Amino acid sequence: MPDFSLSTHAWYMLQERNIAEEWVWRTIENPSRKKKGEDGNMHYSKPIRERDGRILHVVVNPNLDTQLIVTVFFDRRLSK
Repeated sequence: MPDFSLSTHAWYMLQERNIAEEWVWRTIENPSRKKKGEDGNMHYSKPIRERDGRILHVVVNPNLDTQLIVTVFFDRRLSK
């Protein structure tokens, strides 16, 4: 698995949104859905059972030696 790091923004989003860092790694390692966005970033999503199956969305910039996790959020647009 490639190296990943959290951006400052993503780290703050984990704190603000009460998202466990472990859920981010779980989503990247074994996503339910993975796609390249129009912005060139990779978008990973996965339901998180500890949060009633809400869909965690992780956005990663893959164009760096250490891929940068740009942001993390629970995506209300995606269904369970």
